[in-house]
Amino acid sequence: MKRNLLRTLLIVSVIYTLNSCSSDDSTTSTASVSSLLVAEYTYNATELQTMTLINNYRVSVGLNPLEKINHMSYKSEEHDNYMIANNVVNHNDFVARSENIMKVLGAKTVSENIAYNYSTPQAALNAWLASPGHKQNIEGDFTHFGISIRENPANGRKYYTNIFAKI
Repeated sequence: MKRNLLRTLLIVSVIYTLNSCSSDDSTTSTASVSSLLVAEYTYNATELQTMTLINNYRVSVGLNPLEKINHMSYKSEEHDNYMIANNVVNHNDFVARSENIMKVLGAKTVSENIAYNYSTPQAALNAWLASPGHKQNIEGDFTHFGISIRENPANGRKYYTNIFAKI
């Protein structure tokens, strides 16, 4: 009997502790979310040219031009740096990037294009437009985008990460 009572008290205290220590994302303060926002990003000429090409294409097919967001370009740059450091071309951690953009910027949907080893923005755009999935992202129901294009110092090859969001 004493043993059952102790077990019951232990279970109740564990449940109480777990519930009292858990956090609810909906109670996250605006201040803490805004502190995650990366407001500054310096664009290079290739990134600006690529964004212009994407917007020109969108307008040519009757879509709205996208507005750039520095935070999304910073998240793109993080991914380029990851791909260069690990010598890979992939969408690893896209879920984490998209969740961050949804939380920090209030995005409803997020999508991503990557490219590797294209020497010009036009060549990267042509490749994306030739790929149904990438083209769908470029023509998607988005309002904003960010981009990063980084060169691997070891071999000179360029890594492109382009993130789209509807905010």
